[in-house]
Amino acid sequence: MPSEEHIPAENNLLAALSRKDRQHMLSGCEQVELVFGNILCQPNQIIRYVYFPTDSFISLMSPIDSHNSLEVALVGSEGMFGIPIMLGVDVSSLHAVVQGSGNAWRMDAEHFRSELKHCIALQQELNRYIYVLMIQLAQTAACTRFHVVEERLARWLLMMQDRAHSNVFHITHEFLAHMLGVRRVGITKAAGSLQKKKLISYSRGDVMINDIAGLEAASCSCYRADKETYARILNLSKSCQA
Repeated sequence: MPSEEHIPAENNLLAALSRKDRQHMLSGCEQVELVFGNILCQPNQIIRYVYFPTDSFISLMSPIDSHNSLEVALVGSEGMFGIPIMLGVDVSSLHAVVQGSGNAWRMDAEHFRSELKHCIALQQELNRYIYVLMIQLAQTAACTRFHVVEERLARWLLMMQDRAHSNVFHITHEFLAHMLGVRRVGITKAAGSLQKKKLISYSRGDVMINDIAGLEAASCSCYRADKETYARILNLSKSCQA
């Protein structure tokens, strides 16, 4: 078990638990390194592990057909992957792939079920997170339908920056097009526009956010709505810390 002074607070859900509950949770976890591109679970596959990212993040993608899929949510240090287990479902309906390399706490599904019975505080935290995740899913659906590519790209880059805890990351135009469900030429045009406005720098797949405030202004309202929801709902849990 990690010693108390080394218990990480990088994952917000775990950090919101009392010291005792957090120690109990971590005693059943192992710290793993998630590598970009790793597939954690595929649609219709049994979920064997839940993950609490710290400085990594996971893309949840909904399959459209045998060739296409659309990203519907990102999971970083604010949350966890494996919510269906909490709801009594052991099979994933989404494709979960590591979008940002880094560390995460991993717990096997059976142990997690047991921990849920033991820890009421964890149940409460996850209930709040499920609510926030549902709003993110709905927001993404509306965003995909009504907002232009440049606004959506700005929102996605900001969401990625929040979870990467860095202004610099590697991503290709092809992968961005896949994530946002648009043609590559649309991503190239949108990224070029953001770069021309000096909001980002982009070279050989390396993206640097130069002006966060400017990128927020260029983003659609969905990003601000997401941030406000996270702050309003998940921050309620801070009173649980002890």
